[in-house]
Amino acid sequence: MKLLFAASALALSLIASLPTTAAEYRVGDITITNPWARATPGRPRNGGAYLMITGGAADDQITGADTPVSKKAAIHGHSHENGVMKMREVRNLEVPAGEVMMLKPGGLHIMLIKLKHALKKGDSFPLTLHFAKAGDVTVEVQIMGVGAMKAGHGDHGGHGKMKKH
Repeated sequence: MKLLFAASALALSLIASLPTTAAEYRVGDITITNPWARATPGRPRNGGAYLMITGGAADDQITGADTPVSKKAAIHGHSHENGVMKMREVRNLEVPAGEVMMLKPGGLHIMLIKLKHALKKGDSFPLTLHFAKAGDVTVEVQIMGVGAMKAGHGDHGGHGKMKKH
C-alpha cells in the first residue's frame, strides 16, 4: 500500500511539472505568453502580432519591436475620434508591475508594417521586443487563420490590463 501511495504521489508530481501547451518566454521577470498573428491573404501590406505580457516586480515599458517579416514593427492602439475608430502608434507601452496586458485584435497590438511576404497559417516568425529595463527578448510568433481572434493555446479575451492573481 505504501508503494502504491508513493508511486501515485510521484506520478502526480510529474504531471504537475509538465510544461503547458502555451508558448512562454521570459526576459528578466517579465513573461510573454502565446505570441500569434493572423494569416494574411493575397499580397498584404500590413499585419498584426498579438501576445500576453505579465509584468514583473517593477514597472517597465516596451520601447520598440522588430521582425524580419516586415519593414517596420510598431505598437499600435485604437481610439475613438468623432465616432470613428482610428489606429495610432504608441511610442512606449507601459508594462505595470504585476499586471497582465493583452495585445489582441481590436486593442493594443504590434503592427507589422510593409510585410515582405504573406503570413501563412501554420508558419511562424521571430519577433524581438525591446524593454527599457529588462532588455530584449525574441519570441516565435505562430500564424493562425485569417480571421483568428485568439491563439490556438488559450483565450486572449478582454482588453487592456488585469491584475495578476
